[in-house]
Amino acid sequence: MTKPGYKNEAELIEDDDERETWSKKVDFLLSVIGFAVDLANVWRFPYLCYKNGGGAFLIPYLVMLLVGGIPLFYMELALGQFNRTGAITCWGRLCPLFKGIGWSVVLIAFYTDFFYNVVIAWCLHFFFSSFTSELPWARCDNAWNTEYCYDGHIRGNTSENSTLLNVTELFGGNNTNGTEVIRRSAAAEYFEFGMLEVHKSGGFYEVGELKWELVLCLLGVYIICYFSLWKGIHTSGKVVWFTALFPYVVLFILMCRGATLDGAAIGIEYYLTPKFDRLLSSEVWVDAATQVFFSLGPGFGVLLAYASYNPLHNNVYRDALLTSAINCLTSFFSGFVIFMILGYMSQKSGLDIDKVATEGPGLVFIVYPEAIATLPGAPYWSIIFFLMLLTLGLDSSFGGSEAIITAIGDEFPVLRKHREIFVAILFSIYFLFGLASVAQGGVYVVNLMERFAAGYSILFAVFFEALVVSWAYGANRFSEDIEIMIGSKPGKYWMLMWMFVAPIFIFTIMVFGLVNYQPIEYDGYMYPLSATLIGWAIALSSILCIPGFAFYGILTAKGSLMEVTIFNKNNMSSTLKRIMCHF
Repeated sequence: MTKPGYKNEAELIEDDDERETWSKKVDFLLSVIGFAVDLANVWRFPYLCYKNGGGAFLIPYLVMLLVGGIPLFYMELALGQFNRTGAITCWGRLCPLFKGIGWSVVLIAFYTDFFYNVVIAWCLHFFFSSFTSELPWARCDNAWNTEYCYDGHIRGNTSENSTLLNVTELFGGNNTNGTEVIRRSAAAEYFEFGMLEVHKSGGFYEVGELKWELVLCLLGVYIICYFSLWKGIHTSGKVVWFTALFPYVVLFILMCRGATLDGAAIGIEYYLTPKFDRLLSSEVWVDAATQVFFSLGPGFGVLLAYASYNPLHNNVYRDALLTSAINCLTSFFSGFVIFMILGYMSQKSGLDIDKVATEGPGLVFIVYPEAIATLPGAPYWSIIFFLMLLTLGLDSSFGGSEAIITAIGDEFPVLRKHREIFVAILFSIYFLFGLASVAQGGVYVVNLMERFAAGYSILFAVFFEALVVSWAYGANRFSEDIEIMIGSKPGKYWMLMWMFVAPIFIFTIMVFGLVNYQPIEYDGYMYPLSATLIGWAIALSSILCIPGFAFYGILTAKGSLMEVTIFNKNNMSSTLKRIMCHF
């Protein structure tokens, strides 16, 4: 089957013979699963489920999964497998006017790795800190503790200990008050004052001195990433056998241990008890849509890059359903592990579970370590827990880096031929720029990057991906591409999702995100306006790639402005479509 302006099947098969492919099908599946199953599966989904109606939250979650998450996941895998190139070349081939989508997703992946690898470095630091007879966050008699520190399993305060620092000494008399710091757990003080030393910085513009332990941890993360990726998918495909599978072993062990703890049943009850009245809130549906989208991860170029190394006739449809289902089931399963511990902490501390439950880094770097510190053999539990987080983070980091390496390497083949040097330069840049994130106030940089690197920008990019595939390249043409690969066209359901529902799905998330926009802050520190503007500049730098390349394409196209901007609606066949998809 030959397509106008494109290669026929024989030429595609010839490309298939020339391009590197996965050693085994399971290497690809584990790589995709490892990328999709990341830290957010552990620290975000369980809390959202609890917050938004318990078991009732599964209804909007499944709806959003079916109408938006899986269709977009499937679309990106299919695009990568058929076109067999990274994001930049792929979008340039599909629709030259929108080649900027490829550059946009590469920039998003680039920015995301800056903060994500720092979080992995935190995991590595906690991992090494666990090799002690007593965990350093188990007690309040350390040099970094304040007079308001309390041990996680003891109510009250331990200010009588002579080694504790005075709160004013840490914060200054005008920066905080007793109500803000009283009853700060030993684990929280270890994270903020012991490891990060955030109190020694002056904010976003005064990050203070480098934390050399974190610098070495960040260097260690990039060394691991380099030797996992420098030879291509044949090395990374073997590494993910450990990084993708080990978390499931640990989650199962932690679930078995958690089930024996007092209060575990209370935690599960809070996690699953359905509150159907919450489904009347639009916030619940937006939370479900946002979680599905960012959990599956279309738009980073990772799925496209991984699928580009598949054989042409691989059953990408089956792979999409399998890997997306495993990702979502992992999120649900991890909720049992988390809420068993939260129920235990609630009973141990005497606090209501809604005072204990939290999301994000606070859950895995404060609440969970605090609980582990109270268990017999605490260092051993801590070691396997942070090793699990380390592996969850690493294979997701592999995916983001591979998206960049594949996209730029396919666009500039000379870099692909010298992959080892290219990867070394890329990670060196990451490391040097990442030093600001491992200073004493580095958490302010991480928080800003997390907010702006891949929020609105990735939604904008995937919105255009869906529109371009469905309406510029053509949904019918895309379905014919899939028929070449797997022998049958996708059904009407998939066509409907790609053409109408998925774009609406993404647009809704964007609108609600902007409507509910809140000024950026961290633990009471409000970012100055100039820092917020830097964040928006980061977001816009990737967003503007799309209209920027389109505008350049129109300016450099042959013909008058009228010819390149007016099209005949009949079958979308016109000068505009020629400009868009057949330069």
